Amino acid sequence: MMKTEKLVLTQEWDKTFPKSEKVDHCKVTFVNRYGITLAADMYLPKKAEGKLPAIAVCGPFGAVKEQCSGLYAQTMAERGFLTIAFDPSFTGESGGQPRYMASPDINTEDFQAAVDFLSLHDRVDPERIGIIGICGWGGLSLNTAAIDTRVKATAAMTMYDMSRVNANGYFDAMDEDARYAARQALNAQRIVDYRSGSYELGGGVVDPLPEDAPFFVKDYYAYYKTPRGYHPRSLNSNGGWNKIGCMSFMNMPQLTYTHEIRNAVLIVHGDKAHSCYFSRDAYAAMVKDSKYSDNKELMIIPGAVHTDLYDQVDIIPFDKLESFFREYLK
Repeated sequence: MMKTEKLVLTQEWDKTFPKSEKVDHCKVTFVNRYGITLAADMYLPKKAEGKLPAIAVCGPFGAVKEQCSGLYAQTMAERGFLTIAFDPSFTGESGGQPRYMASPDINTEDFQAAVDFLSLHDRVDPERIGIIGICGWGGLSLNTAAIDTRVKATAAMTMYDMSRVNANGYFDAMDEDARYAARQALNAQRIVDYRSGSYELGGGVVDPLPEDAPFFVKDYYAYYKTPRGYHPRSLNSNGGWNKIGCMSFMNMPQLTYTHEIRNAVLIVHGDKAHSCYFSRDAYAAMVKDSKYSDNKELMIIPGAVHTDLYDQVDIIPFDKLESFFREYLK
């Protein structure tokens, strides 16, 4: 029998966005197949009747449910969907030890466990479940869609392929020698951590911000380190992942079977985002030689940068998201 960890769940509203009067909100928990208890915010449209289509939301990578995933979940609930925004294993209010680790397998399982939970909820139609992944969780949402046939529709927003960026660096700048050096450094860090009995943090978004920082670093700073998006439980707003926290992404490609996804996928990215190449390439690989390309779509937002799709409600295409999920969760 699955045992639930005892979690400390904040009951007061501590989000980076205002509370909507159009939805009811509560905290819920569910357990993944590794026995880790996950914490989530549930948003239910007020006056909704009967069984509803449902959406699980997660991301960005190193964020918490009080940031953008909660904004997405609450907004989609305003539009008639039962939604949850959850903290991944080892982060936020969710359980799991040691803290601040990431895993392409466990984090994909987190999404699948959210689908388990929604499938058995008495207000959800289990045949009408979708997922939204933001940033690094955009890539993980595609990996989930490739393995979980219960997911009828997937939206990947301003996505990162965390396997690719860990193995190749930003803009694929790492060659084999650089990758080998990175592996040497990570394995040396494992010895340091094992000797000390604790894990060193890698540091979140750089602070103070250097004047010569690349634009994408300034973009992250403007979200995670300012009142716009700062949250005390967010890894990116504070000390970041463990230095070895994302190591396993380096040689575990997560988008291998996306061309076999039969259910609907929408990939959305800003054309001014440093990360746009992840979405363009992921979409191209997903539809190449695929028998299931008719329900796949790449939507490029002119002028939008990476974090615009985190919280800029006049830029995030919520009308498109609503029509997409209504079409495929019917």
